[in-house]
Amino acid sequence: MTHPRDAHEGERLRRGYETMLHRARTALAEHLPTVREAVDHAKEKAVELGELTREEAERVREYLRRDLEDAGAYLADTRREFADWLHLERDLIESRLLDSMAALADQTRLEYEKLAVQAQRAGERHTGEVVGPGTLRCTQCDERLQFRESGHVPPCPRCHGTTFRRASR
Repeated sequence: MTHPRDAHEGERLRRGYETMLHRARTALAEHLPTVREAVDHAKEKAVELGELTREEAERVREYLRRDLEDAGAYLADTRREFADWLHLERDLIESRLLDSMAALADQTRLEYEKLAVQAQRAGERHTGEVVGPGTLRCTQCDERLQFRESGHVPPCPRCHGTTFRRASR
């Protein structure tokens, strides 16, 4: 049997989740540049207004981040609809909650895609840069360049490409 205090705390966290979700969506739409900042703002507001303790707000923030990151990654990886991630019919979900979650998940997807591009670019090496020992693979023709010591990356000897990635086994 659930203790009344536990049930009360559970309901506070559930309401806090929904309230923070809506606040994060509003903050993102009005002035904050990232979902992470919007969720942090919503957490601080919940504490400031006494809706949740700091500890509860931290927990809810982590729940929101987890769900939004999961949804954003799903949307970016699969190119499917938000409702597909939910595995529920849209008419079974309260529309305000669905709208907020979908908007934040879509923004998370955009941020996820941007980070993926940045991570891919971060792994690139270009002609003229200095690299340490190892093997680079030309991104245009797959030619491999081996460096036994640090050195400048030359153009690809096969296709004259200028972009390389570290080769792995």
